[in-house]
Amino acid sequence: MGDHAVKTRELTLRGLVLGALITTIFTAANVYLGLKVGLTFASSIPAAVISMAILSAVKDSSILENNIVQTVASAAGTLSAIIFVLPGLVIVGWWTGFPFWQSFLICLSGGVLGVLFTIPLRRALVTTSDLPYPEGVAAAEVLRVGSGTRGETKDETGEAREGLVAVILGSVASAGLAIITATRIAAAEVTGFFRLGGRASSGYDVAWSLALLGAGHLVGLSVGMAMLTGLIIAWGISVPILTSMQPAAAGVGLDAHTLTIWRTEVRFIGAGAIAVAAIYTLATLAKPVVGGLVSTLAASRRAASGDDRDRDLSPGWILALTVACLLISGWLAYTFAKSTVLAPSAMPLTLIAVPFVLLGGFLIAGICGYMAGLIGASNSPISGVGILSIVLCATVLVLAVSPTPENRPALVAFALFVTAIVFACATISNDNLQDLKTGQLVGASPMRQQVALIVGVAAGASVIPSVLNLLAKAYGFAGAANVGVVAPNPLPAPQATLISALAQGVIGGSLEWRMLGIGALVGVGLILLDTTLGAMKKLRIPPLAVGIGIYLPMSATFAVVVGAVISHWYDSRARSMPHPERADRLGTLVASGLIVGESLWGVINAGLIVGFSKDAPIGLVPESFAPAPWLGLIGFVGAIVWLYGWMLRRSAAVRPA
Repeated sequence: MGDHAVKTRELTLRGLVLGALITTIFTAANVYLGLKVGLTFASSIPAAVISMAILSAVKDSSILENNIVQTVASAAGTLSAIIFVLPGLVIVGWWTGFPFWQSFLICLSGGVLGVLFTIPLRRALVTTSDLPYPEGVAAAEVLRVGSGTRGETKDETGEAREGLVAVILGSVASAGLAIITATRIAAAEVTGFFRLGGRASSGYDVAWSLALLGAGHLVGLSVGMAMLTGLIIAWGISVPILTSMQPAAAGVGLDAHTLTIWRTEVRFIGAGAIAVAAIYTLATLAKPVVGGLVSTLAASRRAASGDDRDRDLSPGWILALTVACLLISGWLAYTFAKSTVLAPSAMPLTLIAVPFVLLGGFLIAGICGYMAGLIGASNSPISGVGILSIVLCATVLVLAVSPTPENRPALVAFALFVTAIVFACATISNDNLQDLKTGQLVGASPMRQQVALIVGVAAGASVIPSVLNLLAKAYGFAGAANVGVVAPNPLPAPQATLISALAQGVIGGSLEWRMLGIGALVGVGLILLDTTLGAMKKLRIPPLAVGIGIYLPMSATFAVVVGAVISHWYDSRARSMPHPERADRLGTLVASGLIVGESLWGVINAGLIVGFSKDAPIGLVPESFAPAPWLGLIGFVGAIVWLYGWMLRRSAAVRPA
């Protein structure tokens, strides 16, 4: 009877509703962060803390119900990575906004497939795997702390209360600095370009972002050093060499020339490196994928009365939902093609699109799930998988329909449309196994979590189109027409811009294969380097993270590197503390707060920009305010010193008996 009571408290209506509400906030924050800097954050940990605080007021809540809430919220927060592809349809000029039902169904069908495709991988990559799952383990820690406030375990040390304070402090610090930079009193970043010798040039673009610093803390030194390696390859080697080989045209300034070289050539080196690293990851996954399929089929033959903590959705449900999602995908592809000059080829294109979603989605689910287990969902280089997908999809379409000047724009749009469905699948598989690891550690039912993940996908899919339309109206996207946009500086949308350029390049026959080829060679070299370092038991340099460091703007990676280095220093200090596990947990929670606070302010600021029709609605001084760069640096460093000082003092303090 008692066991049954615990089970009924796991998948509850209030848990699903609370998860969906938290989802709305985190999805909005993630969409903004992803379009601005090309990174999204995993929302599991902050969602676990928030639900922990709310559910602690309810007598019959449990750690398992708390886990369901964070599962729903994390699924939707991760689905927001669809913005790495979907804005491409606006950037190439096909859409002017985001039609609700089309955008919703793209996210829903692809996202649910992401849940279904990772079910056969659970035993191989979670139950019997030694992958670290950094965010999954951290979320489980948070949930265990929260169980103390509900009387499941005694909270004599006040860990639950202290954890909530840690998240709030991080959020207040990052949102506070972001608000001050929005007033222009302090600068958000410092940019400059300089000559190296006669004709070569390079530059720097350093953003004082506490959200990115928090992301750096969570990913750790290995990924941080890999991103630093990417920065050095891009700005210390590639940009100087290419600018010296191609002098600026008459009338083109140093700044514009250097940026153009990085944008049109160096980023494709990064894309090539990411593609090779993704293929390598896929090859290493062949064995666990096959093993997972075999064990899932074997488990389905066993009696249904087995251990609830090792039971997935039944094969019948998996098959039915997969067929439903593929039918939706096929209908989306057919109606999209039918409304364009591709109408005569609508059925053949649909017959290409559906198998591409099925096979491509399953393979990509394996890659993304593995990478999330290795380095966490926040830093899993999912955009590299998007690059691989768009090149494959566009290449297949070109073989099926000969590009002409008349149908080329429609083919590009169709390639982006289909890739968006596959990418929605990738984003959820990236998060699903992380959540299932958390569930495994707290004794949850995988089947109930999989239901919660599907609810989370539906909640996120219903929010994303509206948030995208808001940001498109407020900021616009780099490279798009941006008619009627208020702000003069469009959102960079780095992955969407790159993936759109790749689609146009493959279908238009103008793709910069040379730079992609150089990037592929760099990727091979990085794989060999990483393998060698692993054999020597040295610090690993993940090749995918290096590729991201090459093609993301420096402003999106600098603070991540700083956060990773500070995290390493903090961890070494924490090991000498009386309670190192307490210090580690505080670091995780403050870093999560840093990410949430700044991201949420970004969404609020977007609303203010639209409402007041001004680029800087709370700007108090001119953009040329001289002390701003120094004040930005002081605020950034001051917040770091204050927060890490607080964590070290708390970790060193004697706990109450």
